[in-house]
Amino acid sequence: MKAITYREFGPAADVLEVTDMPVPSPGPGEVLVRVKASGINPSDVKLRGGARPGAAMQYAVVIPHSDGAGVIEAVGAGVDAARIGERVWIWNAHWQRAFGTGAEYVALPSEQAVFLPDTTSFAEGACFGIPAMTAWYALYCDGSIADKTVLVTGGAGSVGRYACQMATLGGARVITTVSSEEKAAHSGAAEWINYRTQDVTEAVFDLTGGEGVDRIIEVDFAANQEASLSLIRPGGTIASYASASRMRPELDFYGFMFKNIRLHMLIVYQLDASARRRGEDQLSQWLEQRALGHAVVLGGHLTDAAKAHVQVETGEKLGTVVLEV
Repeated sequence: MKAITYREFGPAADVLEVTDMPVPSPGPGEVLVRVKASGINPSDVKLRGGARPGAAMQYAVVIPHSDGAGVIEAVGAGVDAARIGERVWIWNAHWQRAFGTGAEYVALPSEQAVFLPDTTSFAEGACFGIPAMTAWYALYCDGSIADKTVLVTGGAGSVGRYACQMATLGGARVITTVSSEEKAAHSGAAEWINYRTQDVTEAVFDLTGGEGVDRIIEVDFAANQEASLSLIRPGGTIASYASASRMRPELDFYGFMFKNIRLHMLIVYQLDASARRRGEDQLSQWLEQRALGHAVVLGGHLTDAAKAHVQVETGEKLGTVVLEV
């Protein structure tokens, strides 16, 4: 099979290459998926670049990308043969594993290949593992958000855009922050604030009559901590999935404590099985209803991997970059 590989950390153009690799065989409890689309997330390009603190190559050869979609072509012992031919989306394919979805085939545990309805394309399915599930977990980790006011920072991002939609579907009032009118339209949120030209704290208080918000879905905890502390209502939750501006921010502990705030630093790779199943079930329901819009940025094919990685690194896109396989 053809596969994107790298053998050392470094710039995409220097280390990524398309090579011939053996087609894997599914082991007990596994399925073999013919990959049709491979999603590229910021975590994939950071890992390839060696940007993670203390990162070291754990495998001699790596096939990148955790997200993808395709068709099950074979199953291992203990897996129902009826799954052969099933359309699926894939999660955590490259989490603590050498071989991800950046190839024509991937073998992985059966539960990591989730049914994908015909109403959804493979390219769209390749956006679910990290962006969509991160958005769902950040919103629903504390239960229902019906009649709550939710602030989504960075609503034009891959996670933020899903969060805006999912919060609305959950019965919440949604306010988002963006940097332009174009990105506001992309987010789909009816209420938005341009954080480049407006004071976010003042604007949110104006929109909420001075009451603030019940939940914040946070794209950069360090950068927005002061505003978040001001805006979050007592007993609220700040669910943050990144803090790129400062990886070790100084925490205003007593400020949060005296408002009885829950700070939830989350990573979708570590969802427990029960939470993940709830998320998958909810996502499946929305997909069947065609209730979600998906922002797919087609990045070409396997041979275009280096260019697609650069596209993700520079952030010059609106949506998830997906390679067709």
